[in-house]
Amino acid sequence: MHDTNKSIEQLINDQYPNIKGLIATQHGEVAIEYFASGFSDKAPIHISSITKSIVSMLFGVALEQGYIKSVEQRVLDFFPDYSLKRGEKTLPHLRLKDLLSMTAPYKFRSEPYTRVYSSNDWTLASLDLLGGKGEVGRFKYTTPALHVLSGVLSNATGQRVAEYANQHLFAPLRVAPVENITLSDRQQHLEFTRGATQRGWVTDPRGVNTPGWGLVLSTLDLIKLANLYLSNGVWGEQRLLSSSWIRQSTSEQSHCGERRYGFLWWLMPHISDRCYCALGDGGNALFVSPNDEVVVAITSGFIPRPRDRVTLFTEHLLPKLLSDS
Repeated sequence: MHDTNKSIEQLINDQYPNIKGLIATQHGEVAIEYFASGFSDKAPIHISSITKSIVSMLFGVALEQGYIKSVEQRVLDFFPDYSLKRGEKTLPHLRLKDLLSMTAPYKFRSEPYTRVYSSNDWTLASLDLLGGKGEVGRFKYTTPALHVLSGVLSNATGQRVAEYANQHLFAPLRVAPVENITLSDRQQHLEFTRGATQRGWVTDPRGVNTPGWGLVLSTLDLIKLANLYLSNGVWGEQRLLSSSWIRQSTSEQSHCGERRYGFLWWLMPHISDRCYCALGDGGNALFVSPNDEVVVAITSGFIPRPRDRVTLFTEHLLPKLLSDS
């Protein structure tokens, strides 16, 4: 492993200098480790859109526990007091799976960051953006308007998302609990996305945690969460989520051109029929290759337009792991 680490360290220093932490496991054992100076496997870092895939895990837990019966349930089943806008015909028919697969239509052309994040209730603001005249089933990736999913989880379980995650997902994995993080203005928001160091999960003004970004965890935490998927939802002797959810959430549910998407997971069919990943802004990434029993977690300091982590995994890390095994 020492020689492997040395060559990977050189590659990171030369081509991926904003990587802070990297852990690769194969067959449950650590095969590659790298940490930047002053960083460790337990150091907190904002994982950006990898948050989405962890929310997918929480939907799996909620399904296993019976709080959610099926992804075929209507979105508005979880918001009985919501008042439909006049003339709105699409929203009443939207299902959870339309949100999870990014195939719900929305009333915006570009991401509505200001409209959602300047409101006092991000769930309500994102609900108001759902539906309209768009086509159900057409892939439309969004981050701010995804806040509806946190409202679904909160209303279904009776707990805030972070509380539910702490109790039913993080605690069994011995992942330290996360605290709520409140960002008061645009400047705090920018500072957070560029260099969060406090372990936790961002909330809206009503205390509802963000489902599309905002979770601050460590590289070691990510490896544990991904290995839960590799073990088909069982940790130790405890089943946390069903193997059928893992299969369903990491199977193709939608696509955009050549890109394939599950339920808040990106798919990598060019590697294998079961390979999938979570990708976050700035170069955060989580790769799972069940056929090879390989998991790779990468945490990164924020920079715009970082070098592609998929290429790092497919052309360097995975071949290195397989050749050394």
